Amino acid sequence: MLMRDKIVIVSGIGPGLGQELAVLAAQEGAAGLSIAARTPSKLDDAENKIRSLGIETPILKIKTDITDRNQCEHLVNETISIFKKIDVLFNSAYDPGEFEFADQADLRNWRRVMDTNFFGSLELTQCCIQKMKNQGSGSILMIATMAEHKPMLMNGGYAASKSALRAATKQLAMELGNSNIRLNSAHIGWMWGPAVKGYFENQSEDTGIPIETLKKVITDDIPLGRIPEDEECAKAAMILASDYASAVTGASLDVNGGMFMPT
Repeated sequence: MLMRDKIVIVSGIGPGLGQELAVLAAQEGAAGLSIAARTPSKLDDAENKIRSLGIETPILKIKTDITDRNQCEHLVNETISIFKKIDVLFNSAYDPGEFEFADQADLRNWRRVMDTNFFGSLELTQCCIQKMKNQGSGSILMIATMAEHKPMLMNGGYAASKSALRAATKQLAMELGNSNIRLNSAHIGWMWGPAVKGYFENQSEDTGIPIETLKKVITDDIPLGRIPEDEECAKAAMILASDYASAVTGASLDVNGGMFMPT
């Protein structure tokens, strides 16, 4: 089991990848799970899903806005108080930004997105690092995006924020390797879950084009011929954060069904 005996923090709990990471960590044997989101009901939903599977993993639910350093410190300190250590951090919290062309974008929107995706993720990461140094090990996984590698229309603010986070991840991986702390990134492409499903439903309603027809425009460019499920993407991220990747740090894993293949 990939997370056996691990204490795991997952930020950004909500329908989709954040929840899937939390559920999968519990399924993979986590000894304790600390989950964070700005909306308490989303934390309850994640816990209920885990319990519905008959899993009794201890769960700590903390309402957290990662842009607030004090709230990040509270999350980390409570996790240490209850579980005594932090083995794995999944930085899954994000702001998707506004859909606008870069040359016309309101840069106040980009600053807001940067505050969550870049600075917020680093706030929580820094709060965990000292605890991991004290215990002599740790694994931090940043949820990144294919849009860093394969630009997409009207997605510039989100991609820019995640690109900055990727640069910081490599820097931290270099600095913290001698403390036995690993930092890696999982670059997610199109992912079938509540957010993308809602996007296609809205597009279909606006255009009158059937959802399957709209999906085919995307899947025709994906070698696997389908949009990966959010649970599949969580599994790939889980491997990179686990001891199965104990020799891996500073790496980026592309999780997109082959839509983008680095050279």
